[in-house]
Amino acid sequence: MSVSPEAHPGALAGIRIIDLTRVLGGPYCTQILGDHGADVIKIEPPTGDETRTWGPPFRDGDASYFIGVNRNKQAMALDFTKPEARELLFRLLDDADVLVENFKAGTLERWGIGYEQTLRARFPKLIHARVSGFGSDGPLGGRVGYDAVIQGMAGLMSVNGERGGPPLRLGIPIVDLATGLNTALGIMMALIERGKSGQGQFVEASLFDSGVALLHPHLANYLLNHKTPGRTGSAHPNIAPYDCFPTKTVPIFLAVGNDRQYAIFCKRLGVEPLIADPRFATNRDRVANRDALAALLQPVLDTLDGHAIAERLLAEGVPCGPVLDLPDVIAHPQTIHREMIVSEGEYSGFGTPIKLSRTPGGLRSVPQKFGQATRAVLAKAGYSEAEIDGLIADGIAFGPRDEAP
Repeated sequence: MSVSPEAHPGALAGIRIIDLTRVLGGPYCTQILGDHGADVIKIEPPTGDETRTWGPPFRDGDASYFIGVNRNKQAMALDFTKPEARELLFRLLDDADVLVENFKAGTLERWGIGYEQTLRARFPKLIHARVSGFGSDGPLGGRVGYDAVIQGMAGLMSVNGERGGPPLRLGIPIVDLATGLNTALGIMMALIERGKSGQGQFVEASLFDSGVALLHPHLANYLLNHKTPGRTGSAHPNIAPYDCFPTKTVPIFLAVGNDRQYAIFCKRLGVEPLIADPRFATNRDRVANRDALAALLQPVLDTLDGHAIAERLLAEGVPCGPVLDLPDVIAHPQTIHREMIVSEGEYSGFGTPIKLSRTPGGLRSVPQKFGQATRAVLAKAGYSEAEIDGLIADGIAFGPRDEAP
C-alpha cells in the first residue's frame, strides 16, 4: 500500500525531534514518532549510521537494515567533535521538543552539551531522551551494550532454546526493539507531563533494564517459587497445551489458555475422552502431564491439514495458527487488510502497528540518503547559502555523497 503524507499528518504533528541515534533502538524509537507525524531530523556523524553498511541486501548503497527503521526523517550530518557543529546543534534545539541520543555516557558532557551540564538550563522545556546499554549509573553504568550481549546477560537466552539444549539467541533483536518502544513511551509520558508543568526532563531507557523487563513469566515464576527456569523449546512453562505441533501439512502453534478452550479443542479433534481424563482436567494437571497429553494429540494432528484445522479452531475461539514463512506472512489477507506492508516507489516496509482512528500515522517520506537534507535543514534554521557552503567546506556539516554498496 502507498501512503501520502497529506492523508496522515499524524497525532504528533508539530512536535520536533532532533535524533542523534544510530543502529537500532534509537532509530526504531524515532521512526515510531515520525510515523505519527513528528518532525524528525536525524543527524549522523561524518561516517554515517553504521547500519547503512549492514548488508546485504543493499539498495542504492544503503542496507535494508538501515532502510527498515529510518523512514519519515530528514537526514543530515554534523561532526560534533568540532565546536561549530555543537553551536549549530544549539540553534536546532531552539525550537525542538525532544533530543534523542545514544552516545556513550560522558560523551555529550565531554563536548559541553550534557543535560544537567548545559541543556536543562538553556532549554528548560526540552525533553532529552537517552538510549543506553546499561543506564547511566550502577556497577555497569556507562558501558556499551549490544542486543545479543544483553539477551545473554539479562537471562533471555537462558530460557530460549530446545529442552536440554544450549541457550539460544532470539532470532530478532528483541532487546533493541523493546528499548526503542520504551524510549518512545517515555518520551510520550514526558510530553504529557510537560503539558502540565511546562518543564522538560531527562528520559532514559537502557537495553539491560528492558531485557530484564521482558522476562515475564519466567521472572515472576522465579520470584514466587525460586526455581531456576530451564529451556522448553516452543512450550509455555505455565500453560498446556501451548506449543508448536506438526501436522500433515504445516506446523501449527496451539495456545489453549483455559478449560473451555481445551474442551472445544478436544471436540474439534474428536478426542472427547481427554476432556474428562483426570490427568488433563485443569491447566495445572495438563502442565504436570504435558508430555503424556502431547503424545496423545500428535497422532491425530498428523492426519490433519494445519491450515484448515487452525482456521476452524480460531473461528471457534481457540487460539491457533499456522507457522508461516515471511513470504506467506506478507501475502496473508490479514497483513494486507491491516496495511502492515507499506510502499512508495522502490521503498517497502512494515506498516505502523499503532492504529489511531482520527489521526492515523503512516509513511510520509522514504528513508533518505546520507546528508540528503543537510542544506534544507540548515536553511530553515536561518543559515545563508554561503554559510552552508562554508560549513560543508570546513567539514562541520556534510551533504549527500555516493556510497558504494
